[in-house]
Amino acid sequence: MKFRRIARSVGACGVGAALALVPLAAPTVVAEPAPQAVQVAASPGDGTPQGALEWYQARIGDSSYEGYCEMAAENAYGTTGVWPSALAHWNGAIEAGKAHTDGSTPPKGAFVYWKTSEYGHVGVADGQGGFYATSVGGAIGHADDLSYYANYLGWSDPQVPGRG
Repeated sequence: MKFRRIARSVGACGVGAALALVPLAAPTVVAEPAPQAVQVAASPGDGTPQGALEWYQARIGDSSYEGYCEMAAENAYGTTGVWPSALAHWNGAIEAGKAHTDGSTPPKGAFVYWKTSEYGHVGVADGQGGFYATSVGGAIGHADDLSYYANYLGWSDPQVPGRG
């Protein structure tokens, strides 16, 4: 008899404890308005043409990229290791139909190419006929004219290397 009373008491407590854990009403959900699009300023190496220019501008005078123009151009767009050389990048642009040899002024952020050696040379256009690159006076710098180097090949669309 004593055993039954204890079992009933424990059973009652177990059910009560379980009911205490179950909410009596569904929680209220408050819908928040969708976030508004915010225009964010470019930052160096963020994958935008403006970010690529800012990357170079922040490194004016840096000679640590000498002999690594393709790496610098890719780093300016926030990536690395896409192309083994500037000429490989140029040939890839030709194959993708994104190379321009018509003498037009490259837009801001476009890649600009020269046949300076078996590896070539690449920089990033400023959109006004000049460019940023390595080996401008022995370091990263800006030149006002694409004729700064001999054997200009042309330009390719401004985009993160390897995307499209």
